[in-house]
Amino acid sequence: MQLLSTVNAMIKGFKEFIMKGNVMDLAVAVIIGAAFAKIVNALVESVLMPAISAIVGSPNFDNFAVLTLRGNDLKFGVLLTAIVNFLLIAAAVYFCLVMPMNKMIERRNRRLGIQPAEEEADPNTVLLTEIRDALTAGRIGTAATGAETGRHEAPGNTAL
Repeated sequence: MQLLSTVNAMIKGFKEFIMKGNVMDLAVAVIIGAAFAKIVNALVESVLMPAISAIVGSPNFDNFAVLTLRGNDLKFGVLLTAIVNFLLIAAAVYFCLVMPMNKMIERRNRRLGIQPAEEEADPNTVLLTEIRDALTAGRIGTAATGAETGRHEAPGNTAL
């Protein structure tokens, strides 16, 4: 009987966990991300890489900068191909998705009269700025003497 109530409590807790909004949002994001990856890969593999191939003469750099060391090939070109692919994918996502979406949101906000929120300054930065300004204001127009600054040098030593 106690086992049955423990199992029911576990199932109830699992249902609550699964039905939380952030878990469902994450699941939707993973599914949409997987679908969008196909679009980005098609753009890179079918448009951008052939364009690079036309310019450079090869669709990838796998055979570029191969170094043989004791019978083993070190293929730096494979790394270069992966870096180029990453940069192409990042550029495709930015220019085809992020930038147009930001422009669309900006236009919508202007149309609705929504002003962008100003970012709050970090409290530590504000405090340091106030300290700097107070120190600067205290030194302008006055020549600090040892008595004013609290620094007293031994005779013959000069203040730095």
